[in-house]
Amino acid sequence: MKKKPPFRAGQAARKDRTVQEYEHDPYKARGKPKEPTACLQCGAVFHKGRWTWGAKPPQAHEALCPACHRIHDKYPQGILTITGPFLIDHKEEILGVVRNTEAKEKAEHPLSRIMSIEQQGGGLVVATTDTHLSRRIGETLHHAYEGNCSFHYDEGEQFIRVKWER
Repeated sequence: MKKKPPFRAGQAARKDRTVQEYEHDPYKARGKPKEPTACLQCGAVFHKGRWTWGAKPPQAHEALCPACHRIHDKYPQGILTITGPFLIDHKEEILGVVRNTEAKEKAEHPLSRIMSIEQQGGGLVVATTDTHLSRRIGETLHHAYEGNCSFHYDEGEQFIRVKWER
């Protein structure tokens, strides 16, 4: 039995078809906000296609930025857990590293913020509005104090769990 080729002679197989997986993120805007738009809570301004810090332009539209929306709904995009005996003796230093890393990241990216820092059990749990911030804080702690740092991205979601311990 003779096999038929999947395409006619002289034609190449189509490589432009990719399967787009469904990504459910209720905080991802379906479209861009009108320009300029200022956040009602934090004052960030959407201008030239991105959220930045700056003075609110006259006649700017008003809306919540995605970070303030997440904070209001208490729906983090990243969780960092800090544990271990090292935390007991160096808690203030570690909190300083966490806050400084957030300040550095937030200056460049207004949507990267810490939502909360809570004491749970013998450790700290830091909730962030952005996956990159959680990862960056974990990497900074690992670089500064070594220890064990692990990252886990939930499959099919834009969410990260970072664990640092020493």
